[in-house]
Amino acid sequence: MPAIKIVLNPTAGMNSAKEKIPQIRDLLKKYNIEYDLEITERIGHAADIAEHLDANVYPVIIAAGGDGTCNEVLNGLMAAKNSGRAIPAMGALPIGRGNDFHYGMGLPAGLEENIGIIARDKRQYMDVGKVIGGIYPQGRYFGNGIGVGFSTIVGFEAAKLKFIHGFITYVIGAVKTLFLYYRAPMVKMELDALVLNQKSIETSVMIGRRFGGAFFMAPSAVNDDGLFDLCIANDPPRLEMLKLMGKYMKGTQNSSSFVSTRRARNVTLTALDGTLAVHADGETICEKGRSINIECFHRQIQIIC
Repeated sequence: MPAIKIVLNPTAGMNSAKEKIPQIRDLLKKYNIEYDLEITERIGHAADIAEHLDANVYPVIIAAGGDGTCNEVLNGLMAAKNSGRAIPAMGALPIGRGNDFHYGMGLPAGLEENIGIIARDKRQYMDVGKVIGGIYPQGRYFGNGIGVGFSTIVGFEAAKLKFIHGFITYVIGAVKTLFLYYRAPMVKMELDALVLNQKSIETSVMIGRRFGGAFFMAPSAVNDDGLFDLCIANDPPRLEMLKLMGKYMKGTQNSSSFVSTRRARNVTLTALDGTLAVHADGETICEKGRSINIECFHRQIQIIC
């Protein structure tokens, strides 16, 4: 029987992922990896495959796609785990646009490097977050991070750029957001036992380190310590926010007086005025929400890293 299941999203990377299938097959053959490749056909298909996969037959599942594909596979694995079934280890092939989930897993960018990592089968455990609110009152799991505010709207704008690829779409989206949608709501932040009330243009709640392929929201985050790393930008003027975007790209935003960092296991964010725009691993949680609850679950899945 095939040793691993590969779940490939052909629409990842602005529909470019399907063009990489021959290269992936050649590399799997080169590294003598037995596999079964399944192409997803709809939104939610990767989650369904992961949830119902027999871990005794397929001890490893590989998410081949971008952040959305990884997020679906993660949610399928957690659904299976919550029902009491054994789950396979998770690996990933970065053939999406931002590939931030992959980066948070400690994976490099190249296809051959990643298939070599799969062949070596080195494993470690990773934390998993769960957000409740918006269109997911039952909750949705995530493995990289939650963005509240600016980064979410940037993602909406980046998705509109159909003929531009890579992290530059997020840079363009960020500049557009800065001038068209710039308003920080007043937010009540409950971080374990700490309660803060402040304006926040962007609150990032991270297991991984990066958004948009270029913005290092939590450059020192560790993905198996049982805690979220939070990066909170309060309400800088537009010019300062433009400078801050450059700092995010270098991971040096802690040097700004407009940024604070925290760590917590349980996070509740409530808009006291305005609303919350929220994404989890790039997937929309809400566009105009009022409150979300986020919890970190320690070392939930094995990853190939």
